[in-house]
Amino acid sequence: MSDTDHNIRIDVQTRYLPEQSLPESHRYVFAYTITIHNEGSVAARLTHRHWYITDANGQEEQVHGEGVIGKQPYLHPGEHFEYTSGTILNTPVGAMHGHYDMTDDLGTHFIANIRPFTLAIPHSLN
Repeated sequence: MSDTDHNIRIDVQTRYLPEQSLPESHRYVFAYTITIHNEGSVAARLTHRHWYITDANGQEEQVHGEGVIGKQPYLHPGEHFEYTSGTILNTPVGAMHGHYDMTDDLGTHFIANIRPFTLAIPHSLN
């Protein structure tokens, strides 16, 4: 196996959901849309997710589980999978990062890292 065999790119878009949030009760709801691109040379399945969610007070929540949104997407080279999920913070700003556990057709396990991204209500960051 070479480094190009397992090349998973993950793009993230976030949005604040004011209609579901209650700032006076310290409840800030965010949606995030993830697009997982298999830019490698072998097919792979996403088996597990691992999220680290931190609010502006430094409070961290860890979320681990099988697949994403009840699925374990299987991606051939050149394919992508997109899903939307959400999280609730106690502060108007926070961050998430994590990784997906992946397995290729030969049974090789590898990690696809999700770089940190910011969750913030509009106009809270300059």
